[in-house]
Amino acid sequence: MGRATAGSARRSRRGSAAASSPAGGSRRGRGKAAGGPPAGPGAQAQPPGPGAFDLGAQSGRWAAFQERHRLSCEEAARLLLDAYEYRGLVKHTGGCHCGAVRFEVWASADLHVFNCNCSICTKKQNRHFIVPASRFKLLKGADNLTTYTFNTHRAQHTFCKTCGVQSFYTPRSNPDGYGIAPHCLDDGTVQTIVTEDINGKEWEKAVKEHKTIRDMSKP
Repeated sequence: MGRATAGSARRSRRGSAAASSPAGGSRRGRGKAAGGPPAGPGAQAQPPGPGAFDLGAQSGRWAAFQERHRLSCEEAARLLLDAYEYRGLVKHTGGCHCGAVRFEVWASADLHVFNCNCSICTKKQNRHFIVPASRFKLLKGADNLTTYTFNTHRAQHTFCKTCGVQSFYTPRSNPDGYGIAPHCLDDGTVQTIVTEDINGKEWEKAVKEHKTIRDMSKP
């Protein structure tokens, strides 16, 4: 995977973007914001330690939010962190043909897809976009996946044992992330697709010269 050739970008539309809020997880009850026990008479106030936080004037809002949504402090904090870290992204869902493998992935509604011409990508038409591992979650089907490798064995070509569809895999260019097949996503969350041709026949040279591909799997 590497440098795009001139005129290689192609734009297409697929459905309408539908932004989603990050999942908040299960509701295990309510908790309180960190802070520790009250200080005794004459004791000096200590700054919050690691993992603790002072909500200041927002303490009332925080407590009311937890009470209203029946969230523990951890669950409320996760909602806040996810909303910040995933801002501008939407939650896509997808999977294989038979439904044994299902996943969710946080990515832009406007996808940058690589079209590689290496031997295996050509034979299986492996168009994909790359995301950090932290934005991908396998919902089901781990025991229904099998993996094919060849040559350097760094790329992990995972596919469903039942229907043979590869809906995602681990690219050689980005072993710390995932390559997601846009054509295996459910309808409704992809707005546009820009396709970049990659000269996989000269893989080492192409990846070395590409300015951004290695960074696409970084959080």
